[in-house]
Amino acid sequence: MYARRRRTYFAMMGGCIGLFVLAWGVVRLWSVPVAVGMCVVAMVIPPVAAMVANRRGPDDRWWDDPSGDPKSDEWWDELDGKKRRY
Repeated sequence: MYARRRRTYFAMMGGCIGLFVLAWGVVRLWSVPVAVGMCVVAMVIPPVAAMVANRRGPDDRWWDDPSGDPKSDEWWDELDGKKRRY
């Protein structure tokens, strides 16, 4: 699961860089407004790529991670009815 998200992130960021390079290296020679539009699209890609890369999958059990506060972790473990060893 993690590898798929990482590949998607790098593909999106590669596309972002590709859009910038293509816009100002080639497209601006024919149409500056189109080049600017390509850069606007490229600006939207990094935040979306970060959301995709940091998304939790259905198999990720993030709620089982210890919080770092032993008393709180002990309380939650008691509620869940399980013993955790650290």
